[in-house]
This record gives sequence, structure tokens and C-alpha cells, in this order.
Amino acid sequence: MPAPGYIDMKTDSAAVQVHPFPPVFDERSETLILGSFPSVASRAEAFYYAHPRNRFWPVLAALYGAPLPVTVAQKTALLLEHRLALWDVIASCEIAGSSDSSICRVVPSDLSVILCHAPIRRVFVNGGTAARWYRRCQLPRTGLEAVCLPSTSPANAAWSQERLLAAWRVLLGENRAPAGDF
Repeated sequence: MPAPGYIDMKTDSAAVQVHPFPPVFDERSETLILGSFPSVASRAEAFYYAHPRNRFWPVLAALYGAPLPVTVAQKTALLLEHRLALWDVIASCEIAGSSDSSICRVVPSDLSVILCHAPIRRVFVNGGTAARWYRRCQLPRTGLEAVCLPSTSPANAAWSQERLLAAWRVLLGENRAPAGDF
């Protein structure tokens, strides 16, 4: 039996989906990373960036000199150890499979869940879709500018792992995010 919120990747029809898992943060989180909405693989696994070709976890592990996390507990520990919070811009939407371009009928996430309980100082968005929906739905609510980082999605094949790592170093405060299409 499929997990709640599961959509067969082979279907082209859009369906309304509700974000199926909570944000990751604690009272020490200072940096918030936001994606757009969980992929089919992430919805099935009930955790962030579960697609095996998504480079989010390899990039974070490399940035912080940590072993590649495999379990949800290891991924959560990596985030919290480095004072990172993780969630998505969108709480529910209509989406076909994992296609960000099909997203419509958006209900934004209530970021106050994090912002009222953690001293968030910086906000980053993972890719152009997250950036667009953040600017449209979240910026007016939070007043916090977000830095758009290149997407770690396998759909962003134009960016190599090395290039992503260089761009994501901004999380460490070592450089500014590069300009370009993400």
C-alpha cells in the first residue's frame, strides 16, 4: 500500500497534495533552508530530499566535512548540529508527480512555526521554484529576504556537484551566492 500523499511517478495528472512531514529545527537554528514542495520520493519516504539523485545531502555533508547521512536521524543530526532549519515554502498544492512546473493552487507553509521558536538570521531557498514561491507567498509575511541557491535537484543537471558545492558555500559565510539560472 502506498504511503499517504504518494503519487505514481508515471502519472501526468495533477493532484492536490498536503506536505506530509514537519519542519526540522530546534531553538538553536539560525539558518533556514527552504525547498518548494517534497518530491514523490520524499513524500513516499516522509523526509526531505529522498530522491537518490538529489544532491542536497551530499552537498551539505561535503560543506560541513561530515559523513554522508543515510538515515532520517543522521540527516536531522547533521542539520541541527550546524544550526540549520529545513522546510518547504509550500504547505499544499496541486502538483503532477514531482514536476515543480506543474505546481498551482498553492497554500504557503506557516513559517511562524519556525520563526517564533528559533533565532533565524538567514534564509536560503533551494532553486528557482522555491525562490519564486517564497517571494510571492512568504516574503510579504516574513519580511526576510532569501538568497536563492542553485537547485540540488537531478533536474538541474547543468550544475555539477562541484559547482553546486561552490555556490552552497555561502551557508558557511565564505562567499556570496553566484548569479545565474537555478
